[in-house]
Amino acid sequence: MKPISKIQSRTVNFANTDIDTDQIIPARFLTTTTREGLGQHLFHDWRYLPDGSSNKDFILNKPDSAGCKILVAGRNFGCGSSREHAPWALQEFGIDAVISSEIADIFRSNSLKNGLLPIVVDEGTLDWLLEHPYTEVTIDVVRSTLTLADGTTVNYPIDNFARYCLVEGIDQLGFLQKRASEIEQFEESRPWTP
Repeated sequence: MKPISKIQSRTVNFANTDIDTDQIIPARFLTTTTREGLGQHLFHDWRYLPDGSSNKDFILNKPDSAGCKILVAGRNFGCGSSREHAPWALQEFGIDAVISSEIADIFRSNSLKNGLLPIVVDEGTLDWLLEHPYTEVTIDVVRSTLTLADGTTVNYPIDNFARYCLVEGIDQLGFLQKRASEIEQFEESRPWTP
């Protein structure tokens, strides 16, 4: 995982509600255990026409969307089955954060564990973002703030451990590995009883 302390980018708006993980990355592309190549299948059934060509009407295929690292989504983003491939596909495509007024719990948990920042904001903030497509925003992960182009700053919830892992660029296993010597010392200090 790459460390994330600040994200500054234009937003790309995908206002649909109830986007489930099978729409984010269809099940037929879940045959891999690595992230590589998943970005090309992000929203596959919307991004591509039946003949395999790009759907020029889909938001992520529009020229203005190129380089946007923040996806602004409608309510209930990431619902459906649990799959790490969904945040992996978003990241592989170039998305570092997803903003919505409601993000499904399982998707949110998988995202935080894999280095994608899910941000839940109030309806008013989401409405402003949806009314201002391709706006420049700044996310300060350390302070848990989102600053809009008009200067408005809003706080978003994130637990301390998840924030630490994002800023350090480590997952839960990496957190434990960084403390291997402390764990060994603790284990050695405890008497072993059969």
